[in-house]
Amino acid sequence: MAELDGKVAVITGGASGIGEGSVRLFVEEGARVVIADMQVERGQALADELGESVVFAEVEVRQEAQVKAAVDLAVSQWGRLDCIFNNAGFGGVLGPAEDTVMDEFDMTYDVLVRGVFLGIKYAAPIMKQQGSGSIINTGSIAGLSAGYSPHAYAGAKAAVIHMTKSVAMELGEHCIRVNAICPGFIATPLSANTVGRSDELIEKVKPAFGKTQAIPRAGVPDDIAQMACWLAGNRSTFVTGQSMVVDGGLISGMKWADQPRFQKEYRPIKVYRPDHEKA
Repeated sequence: MAELDGKVAVITGGASGIGEGSVRLFVEEGARVVIADMQVERGQALADELGESVVFAEVEVRQEAQVKAAVDLAVSQWGRLDCIFNNAGFGGVLGPAEDTVMDEFDMTYDVLVRGVFLGIKYAAPIMKQQGSGSIINTGSIAGLSAGYSPHAYAGAKAAVIHMTKSVAMELGEHCIRVNAICPGFIATPLSANTVGRSDELIEKVKPAFGKTQAIPRAGVPDDIAQMACWLAGNRSTFVTGQSMVVDGGLISGMKWADQPRFQKEYRPIKVYRPDHEKA
């Protein structure tokens, strides 16, 4: 039996990057999926490629009615909703605090925080009625530690992580699990600044992505999709309110090869022992 046999999911931002990787894996593992994305041509092409287990819904996650429509589509098409992966996002407003354009700041929070909350809002009542469900939100290591992203993005992802915990405390009594995935540097159109351009450009940046973490390769969408699949499935039914870091060890610390060469400079340390303990 496949991991997600019989399950129905909505994946926002499902037309490219982590979302596309998750759509492909969920379908491979037996799920039926609504791709919710504003990239109409790409999203519809992916749905057509994957066949009858997938439908596409044009969704801009800031728009409440469009998020609701995607959830309603899953229920009307397949009769239930077992998982929503609130994954859609972008890099947000750039630059130092004093130069921040507030309209762009507001849009950053609308997409990264409001968009996640809307997915939660409309998935929750359906999952309550079923007595089960998994809500997965895309956080980031930038929401756990400073220095990995622009300010607004970092703050928004921190909000997503904490909101995940808060909502988990509400929905747990209904056997609905709410967790976040916190990716590190993943080679996607968003992180490589190639959204809307050829995916071949992503390959050019991959070597740089694996240089700063313990596992010496670029993260890829499937790394995050595998965690999402586990959280959506039946092997994680006692896991809620968690932020699952998938980053190749990036925020755990400096990789050994970049540390001072302790292994070359090491000398045994003489430990003082009282006279009565000396042999």
